[in-house]
Amino acid sequence: MHPKPKQKPQRPNFSSGPCAKRPGYSLENLQNAPLGRSHRSKTGKARLKEAINKTRVILGIPEDYLVGIVPASDTGAFEMAMWNLLGERPVDVVYFEAFGKDWADDIEKQLKLEEIKLLKAEYGNLPDLDKINFDHDLVFTWNGTTSGVKVPHGDFIPHDRQGLTICDATSAVFAMEIPWDKLDAGTFSWQKVPGGEAAHGMLILSPRAVARIESHTPPWPLPKIFRLKKGAKLNSEIFEGSTINTPSMLCTEDYLDALEWAESIGGLPALIKRSEDNLKVIEAFVCKHNWIHFLAAEEAIRSNTSVCLTIDLEPDWIKQMIKLLETEQAAYDIASYRNAPAGLRFWCGATVDKDDLAIAMQWLKWAYEQVKK
Repeated sequence: MHPKPKQKPQRPNFSSGPCAKRPGYSLENLQNAPLGRSHRSKTGKARLKEAINKTRVILGIPEDYLVGIVPASDTGAFEMAMWNLLGERPVDVVYFEAFGKDWADDIEKQLKLEEIKLLKAEYGNLPDLDKINFDHDLVFTWNGTTSGVKVPHGDFIPHDRQGLTICDATSAVFAMEIPWDKLDAGTFSWQKVPGGEAAHGMLILSPRAVARIESHTPPWPLPKIFRLKKGAKLNSEIFEGSTINTPSMLCTEDYLDALEWAESIGGLPALIKRSEDNLKVIEAFVCKHNWIHFLAAEEAIRSNTSVCLTIDLEPDWIKQMIKLLETEQAAYDIASYRNAPAGLRFWCGATVDKDDLAIAMQWLKWAYEQVKK
């Protein structure tokens, strides 16, 4: 029997959202937040604009792309993109997990588009991307947060596409190489890889997306919180720090703290390396134990952020493992997504320390043996 580990992770926070705060995080770092000030004041707009500028620099977003802060996390940002951009031409929807299916359902049942092609795969797999028609608009997730499957690269997207590519990249941005020139609309939220606070989303638009917004009027009504156009033109103020609704200046300061930490450790390459090193810890553990497996069996499409695992136990036994690990303060919030196959999901984004993961793996082995016996 594997002995009960004596050491515990310093930060056993392995939730896939909200994710772990950065190493060394302290609320004292938020003392410069302009609390009680209007987000439209000179000070408030300056902090929001700084968050936009730092995001652009760290992620290497092209200068002719727009970066904006929008309400309602990644969900709000992605719905905003779909409701403003779709409707001009047919749509191909690629999905291989829960959130991708949500976008497909919204396109069919809320926007009620008729010319839709669905390219789908079961959990742990990726659809055949060669079947995408790039004369159509494309809607897809870069990383399946609930399935542990990612798009391995952007080579499948041609530069001379006629349609727009609209990508939910929330659990990929800051942890994977994103070829922004292949995306026309990209979205993410602060509470994923940066470990920021929830409720705020980021919307990134290419010049082609801006042209679509200004030339195309959707046939459906747009709630105020979704409107990207003022008159016949894009509302450019959104991308300069004037958000559609009231943002939290405290959350903005928290995001800035995460961005400054990212800069201090070496920017995007360092963030990606931390996430990939975390995945290697779990890969080494899975390789040594025949009772645990990756939901994404193919290594090339295996996520390095939302790492999903299956265990050779009945679902109720897996729940007992999860409860035992939480009780022991060895791992929090590691249950698989409610609609995904029964198993575990460890967040391995850049704010997680690989040493904590290594210790958690030893606790995982102990918990398995406790439940098994």
